[in-house]
Amino acid sequence: MICAFSKEFSSNAYTSIENSFIKKYMPLASGDAVKVYLYGLYLCQSPSDVSISSVAEELFLTEAQIKEYFLFWEEFGLISITSHEPLTVNYLPINVSYSKPRKYKTEKYTDFSKSLQNVLSSRMISTGEYTEYFNIMETYNIKPDAMLMIVKYCVDRKGTDIGYHYISKVAKDFGAREINTIEKIEQELSSYVLKTHELEKILKALSIKRSPDIEDLKLYKKWTGELNFDFNNILYAAKVLKRASIEKLDQFIFELYSMKSFSKSEIEEFVNNKKAVYDTAIKINKALAIYVEIIDTVVDTYTKKWLSYGFDEQTLVYIASHLFTIGKNTLPEMDTLLSTLRERGVIDFISVADYFENQKKADEFISHILNNAGLVRRPTPWDRENLNMWKSWNFSDEMIIEAAKLSAGKSSPISYMNAILSGWKNKGVYSVSEVLSENTETSQEEYNREYTKRRQKAISIAQKNSESAMELEGFAKVYERLFSIEKDLAFAEISGDVENLKKLEIEKIETTKKAEEILSQISLSLSDLSPNYACKKCNDTGYVGTHKCDCF
Repeated sequence: MICAFSKEFSSNAYTSIENSFIKKYMPLASGDAVKVYLYGLYLCQSPSDVSISSVAEELFLTEAQIKEYFLFWEEFGLISITSHEPLTVNYLPINVSYSKPRKYKTEKYTDFSKSLQNVLSSRMISTGEYTEYFNIMETYNIKPDAMLMIVKYCVDRKGTDIGYHYISKVAKDFGAREINTIEKIEQELSSYVLKTHELEKILKALSIKRSPDIEDLKLYKKWTGELNFDFNNILYAAKVLKRASIEKLDQFIFELYSMKSFSKSEIEEFVNNKKAVYDTAIKINKALAIYVEIIDTVVDTYTKKWLSYGFDEQTLVYIASHLFTIGKNTLPEMDTLLSTLRERGVIDFISVADYFENQKKADEFISHILNNAGLVRRPTPWDRENLNMWKSWNFSDEMIIEAAKLSAGKSSPISYMNAILSGWKNKGVYSVSEVLSENTETSQEEYNREYTKRRQKAISIAQKNSESAMELEGFAKVYERLFSIEKDLAFAEISGDVENLKKLEIEKIETTKKAEEILSQISLSLSDLSPNYACKKCNDTGYVGTHKCDCF
């Protein structure tokens, strides 16, 4: 038998922490070190197969930092690292651990501690801060004199009241790059001094008023070394951004690198093209009447992709305007429609305009068909499929309308139309005159007169029924939704959104059922709200030649 907690149970459970950890060890550690310990403890009590990369992402730390903090806790005897690749950690109970402070004696740092307090003379250094520096020196093998040099550098940059977190960050960066002796640190700082003038120009171009620091030098070395940019082009890139952080410049330079834009002319061309894409995104949003706070997301997620499809700005804005007029003005809906148009090879402005015009004309004709069939609703995807099929059978618009008239009053007029047109197709009947000669000797004039008479009476009855229905509580809202569902169905079909089509069809069935339940209060149904040309006694469809009826 296998038993396990559900995810819901685990998320509502608790992670136990011994008080001795909080009292004895937590004050000696940095916040990130405590964070790593607690998260590891949580994983122990909620077993799951997770990688160090996922833990680092969850805690907003690097994998190297995760390993470093686990090494820190191992030296206290609170954990045991049984494997480094992959990283495997065993948590030890605090009450049986050795509880050793670290693998060093604080006495050996007595002189360092005194010198450090002199450097940071404006404030008292806490035990926790001393411990942090001791840990860094032990972990990265940084000599005390070298550590003092790092602290002095930080004080020169930030002042004597500088917080120890900044000093810790700089020291760890130096240690991670094995800059851990006075000679190496002097060389690093000398390099920084030599590049200070260039860094000052870059910061000024970014409208950053502070002085350069070692972190700026680190980025500068990456740009000129790893990415192969020279100073003048880095400065030009900074001037392009005008007002931005050094991190933003770093992202921009990497973007230029990925596009192989190294020279001033290449950067200028890249910026112009990028600006054009951003301008297009803004125009599309304006046409859709939507506001997006961060336009970069729109550009990366949608605009670049749409342009890669082959759509130009004019066509995209035109499509966006069209979607706004039909109430489908969202970026995901536009994305779905564009994918459909692309699949059908409808890319350039003229073909897109023709596509929409043909859709409009087809829907107008379908509305005319529905009206003659006694249906008051918007065209649906099924209607469009039927029309395409009837056209493929070589029936003219006149014959299709004739079939619609004959189907008026049936419980399912469109299905009845299919049966009529299919019968005519098999018999080779393709003109109204052939229909009349086949079914009646009545003249066309008499037929039209009788049809008009019945249609007007049916419309009058439907209007009265509709007025009565609208007085029922809640019916108007349900009926309005039925109309909007038809509109949604139409767009879902155009855009090829199969999943949404299914949802809308289910909603239509449920909404129709609800409407029928409300109408049952006054003994009506939805069919009573549409012009019904059939005789309720003899079921005459309104076609005079079939059955002349006076009981309607």
